[in-house]
Amino acid sequence: MPAPSQPLRRLGFLTIGLFDPADPAQGHESTLRIIELGEQLGFDSAWVRHRHLQYGISSPVAVLAAATQRTSRIQLGTAVIPLGWENPLRLAEDLATVDLLSGGRLNPGVSVGRPGQYDRIASALYPDTAEAEDFGYERVRRLLDFVRGKPATDFSGVEGIEVFSDRVQPIAPGLADRVWYGGGSLRSARWAGEQGLSLLTSNVLRAEESEDFAETQRSQIAAFRARHPEGARARVSQGLVVIPTDGASAQQRAKYQEYVRSRTARTAAPQGPARTMFAPDLIGTSAEIAEQLYAHAGFREVDEVVFALPFSFDHEDYVQILTDIATGLGPALGWQPAL
Repeated sequence: MPAPSQPLRRLGFLTIGLFDPADPAQGHESTLRIIELGEQLGFDSAWVRHRHLQYGISSPVAVLAAATQRTSRIQLGTAVIPLGWENPLRLAEDLATVDLLSGGRLNPGVSVGRPGQYDRIASALYPDTAEAEDFGYERVRRLLDFVRGKPATDFSGVEGIEVFSDRVQPIAPGLADRVWYGGGSLRSARWAGEQGLSLLTSNVLRAEESEDFAETQRSQIAAFRARHPEGARARVSQGLVVIPTDGASAQQRAKYQEYVRSRTARTAAPQGPARTMFAPDLIGTSAEIAEQLYAHAGFREVDEVVFALPFSFDHEDYVQILTDIATGLGPALGWQPAL
């Protein structure tokens, strides 16, 4: 096995939080139990995806608010909140509130761009301003300004019996330093670096300088750090789908292999006009996956990861995968649980 350049310092996981539309509460409860399990296993962070107008977590901040009351140590993140769906001022209020409830453990991950299926949902999302909305980086700047406590209005003081602040309330000290940007292009990586943000890089990227996924990811990480005030110390977290099978049953292994097989064709070449590249899912024993990661050009540039749990698996599958990551794959990468 190739020797790692450095031990893995932080190990996290990401879940999409699916549910049955006939019983959505059960799916949300499963997500919260998985986050609790992650803390018990020593994971450093747990992250949730978003899904709007689908059968997944539509309000990740609300779910993480619940998670703050069922955990005490594990960092809680969003990967990522697409700001095209959000009002930055209102989101800043929600994020600060949840961060205070967590004791300073919230790691908001955000991204920009037009919401998916925008032509179909614009009239519901922005009935009066759909054509005027700006879905670029300015939305992130506004959010950061509000989180940092910059004035949102020129009015403050007392009106009647009401007391008003010119800044978003509450203020959560340190929250702005824990904002991440989910980028998949060189332009986004450079911009995130210039803003002093942390970078979430996942299993989906845009083919630009190369059609080799790992090399493209390495190049984007380098571009991010080249523009970041902290240079090589700037935080980057890599997110790939990993499925260790050490503790899996024969039935689970067959199910996992079929899942990976169904998704492998898309990894052969860039997809669509945007030239989107998908990383292959990594499946096998912890030792086999560790060897593949050590040979991965993107992984060799990071010392923290947020491994993505596969879509549409059962709760028991996630328990087995997380347990194997914490007890097998993590230690094989030099990680030690935070217990």
